[in-house]
Amino acid sequence: MAKSIDYGNLMHRAMRGLIQTVLKDVSVHGLPGAHHFFITFDTTVERVEMADWLRSRYPGEMTIVVQHWFEDLIVTDEGFEITLNFGNQPEHLVIPFDAVRTFVDPSVEFGLRFETHEDDDEDDEEDDPEDDPTPPQNDAQIVRLDKFRKQ
Repeated sequence: MAKSIDYGNLMHRAMRGLIQTVLKDVSVHGLPGAHHFFITFDTTVERVEMADWLRSRYPGEMTIVVQHWFEDLIVTDEGFEITLNFGNQPEHLVIPFDAVRTFVDPSVEFGLRFETHEDDDEDDEEDDPEDDPTPPQNDAQIVRLDKFRKQ
């Protein structure tokens, strides 16, 4: 038996399942109403497939918009494939769910963010709060998605 429950990985699996379900529905029925997606993914993940010119332009991370024009949306258990238009040039992308970092549907102010182990490592490198005599400031950062909303 495991020593602890790995809630982080369980949550990531559930969130990826939600994205998979949404994309499968869109692949069959199209995007309903004003829905559209901003999907940011890590271009360095081994199974990401994209044109060389796109990879050189986005060597670490890329955000795609699934909205007006897209084709060949194929969703599997591992990820999805999609053809998007880049400057009137259709490009086919293969994106494993493990590469997805954010999934946002600004039309309904819904978003998911996947924390990575590197993010955790950066947090671990911070000073120990017990070593600092001043109490920490717990300022919350509010992120508004209004700038992505379709006018």
